[in-house]
Amino acid sequence: MLVARILLAVAGGLLLTAAFEPIAVAYLVPVGVAAFALATRDLPFWRAGLVGLVFGVAFYFTHIDWMRESIGPDAWVALSSIEALFYGLVGLAVPLVRRLPAWPVWLAAVWTAADGLRSGWPFSGMPWGRLAFAVVDTPVAPALAYIGMTGMSFLLAVVGFSLAAGVETWLPRAGAPVRRTRQLAFGGAVAIVALLVIPAVAPYETDMTGSAVVAAVQGNLPGPANDILYDHRGVTRNHVEATIGLADSGVRPDFVLWPENSTAVDPFRDGEVNDGIREAVTAIGVPVVVGGLVDDGQDHVLNQGIVWDPVAGPGDRYTKQHPVAYGEYIPFRRYWDPNFGALRAIGRDMKSGTRTEPLRVAGIEVADAICFDVAYDDVMREQVRAGAELLTVQTSNASFIFTTQIDQQFAITRLRAIESGRWLVVAATNGITGVIAPDGTVVASADPRTTAVLVEQVGLSSELTPATRLGVWPARLFTGLSLLGLVLGGIAYRRQRDDAGSARATDDVSEPEATPAPNEAPVG
Repeated sequence: MLVARILLAVAGGLLLTAAFEPIAVAYLVPVGVAAFALATRDLPFWRAGLVGLVFGVAFYFTHIDWMRESIGPDAWVALSSIEALFYGLVGLAVPLVRRLPAWPVWLAAVWTAADGLRSGWPFSGMPWGRLAFAVVDTPVAPALAYIGMTGMSFLLAVVGFSLAAGVETWLPRAGAPVRRTRQLAFGGAVAIVALLVIPAVAPYETDMTGSAVVAAVQGNLPGPANDILYDHRGVTRNHVEATIGLADSGVRPDFVLWPENSTAVDPFRDGEVNDGIREAVTAIGVPVVVGGLVDDGQDHVLNQGIVWDPVAGPGDRYTKQHPVAYGEYIPFRRYWDPNFGALRAIGRDMKSGTRTEPLRVAGIEVADAICFDVAYDDVMREQVRAGAELLTVQTSNASFIFTTQIDQQFAITRLRAIESGRWLVVAATNGITGVIAPDGTVVASADPRTTAVLVEQVGLSSELTPATRLGVWPARLFTGLSLLGLVLGGIAYRRQRDDAGSARATDDVSEPEATPAPNEAPVG
């Protein structure tokens, strides 16, 4: 029996993986979630937790398989194992919340809260694998402008768990009102899907208050396409020459966007890099947002987007808010300082930025994000709430260039444009560079591993979508619902256990035996 549940959990995890890039069959999201609910059905706590963990292993190890190929198997195993544990925790919650009426809603709240927790903890967390990240190019994607990533993940989980509730009516122990339960379960799933599709008919459109012409530079890497440090000065030189080439063509955008790691050394201290930037900025005659690693003492470094003006020089800066643990810094380095494998290359820890105000670039309020920042809800949302009119992403996916990571990140980037109702420009060192409209449409993109400059006119807006206005409240709501569900489920579990104990005690008390009658005396 347990073996069958484990096999179902593995199948569910693999189906959920197939919902994301590179397979990207988004309609498998509710199927994978339903498999999780069916696999953990009617199991005691520890077995439900074990089956949930198996689901997490099957899903996460395959979903971020790109880390094994690009960073190394040790980092892949460590991160995937940590993330899989959260699905085990959701499994532990199943025996409690399933005792409640409308359990698909309560379990969806637990799932969503766990997603939010693992997206920011431990250390900087890992948002990859949130259900909402799979919906790009589907009819439900426009709903993101209304309910945001968290709301979308919750409703998709409700759909999946409602499907499971309907399927269970054909399984043993379905209960008395089978037909009514089936109708409610499938009817609820259909109603939610219909609700999610409505915005596709009448999508939310933010009013554009102006426009700008932006150039995104993809300079490409000399030498190996997946090693930014092989010739980091050559990387900078490629971006300089591409920008000068743009200037020579006579095109004058409002500003130019360079990617993360377009300078892999401190552009203020390295004379050759500094000269190159000044040469490019002077040639184009407009601000260039440079991606640079800036020294912050002997032990720390900052990953920044720097607004470099042709007259005033370097000015406003955005600092990456979510550095990658064991990729850009070593947690608890004061207690241990690993000097082996890929960790040997992390000689200094990257500090986290705290900026919530947009950058001022050529008179435009710009919300910037650097690489993995785009997967975190707080980065762009807070800058948009503070007045950002345009979104930009500076990324260096060179380490992942031969994997599906670049496709997954680009899908998330497109979803951010929909959620915020803003145009978005992304510049990558060697892919994927693109310009994205507020409805998620890719207006222009550059082929990976090529040198390219995209010049596009983009709209500017200061209007907030409902999702942006809601801010952190959906996450708070579903966290509160999950905690309430666990408490109510615990009460129901204890009451049921006490009732079962009372019933057993009653059964153990046997009625007194009748006193046998004395033998009758013989007649006669």
